[in-house]
Amino acid sequence: MPTLIPAASRALAVFEVFAREKRELSNSDMARLLSVADSSCSDLMHTLHSLGYLMRTSRTRRFYPTGRLHDVARQIAENDPLTAVGREAVELLAERANESASFGILDTTAVKVVAGQASKHPLRYIFDVGERIALHASALGKALLALLPPEEARTALQRRPLRQVTPQTITNIDQILAQLEHGRERGWFETRGEGTEGVTAFAVSGRLGGKPVSMSLVGPTDRMDRNRKAYLQILQDVRRTMLADD
Repeated sequence: MPTLIPAASRALAVFEVFAREKRELSNSDMARLLSVADSSCSDLMHTLHSLGYLMRTSRTRRFYPTGRLHDVARQIAENDPLTAVGREAVELLAERANESASFGILDTTAVKVVAGQASKHPLRYIFDVGERIALHASALGKALLALLPPEEARTALQRRPLRQVTPQTITNIDQILAQLEHGRERGWFETRGEGTEGVTAFAVSGRLGGKPVSMSLVGPTDRMDRNRKAYLQILQDVRRTMLADD
């Protein structure tokens, strides 16, 4: 049976403390916050400092993280197979539909956009990779929620008050759950002006390595309506190519 390595847990705890405290810390500060002896903490901080993960001020001798951990995490994220599949999916969607495309994952109470590509139309919707979008006000979010059992979807929606993003945003949980059921039956999901006025989005979802993911096409409502049938077919085709049902 695998064994927990206390030193590894403690090293990660150091960064969690810095994230929580949001300030420079002395060795004694960190020892107190970790509930460990000063001598043990000193060895840990010295190791992280020597590896370049911590800097130390010349006057106060307090520690603070460098950007190295962020750089390492960014490099890992950039080469994440899920992100690579997301990029491939949005490239296919944008190429075939010439509408803005996005690929998202469930991030507790929101959708995190892990890949996006803008349309070439002058009037287009632009996604920021890393952006977090409301579950209840986005097609991406509704497509992800629909992968959960109804009671789990309700729990996810109840974690925080649902914000009225636009006048069209639906905040009644029972109405949203009814939308999810309808979307499950037809195999796709839609929002019309619920996240951004004048913008419509179509989305589908599936699982990638067991993880819920969704992809969408987004654009001005009149253009999305004119091309509804074609765009939904493109979404379904790319979904079959890129995602599994379970």
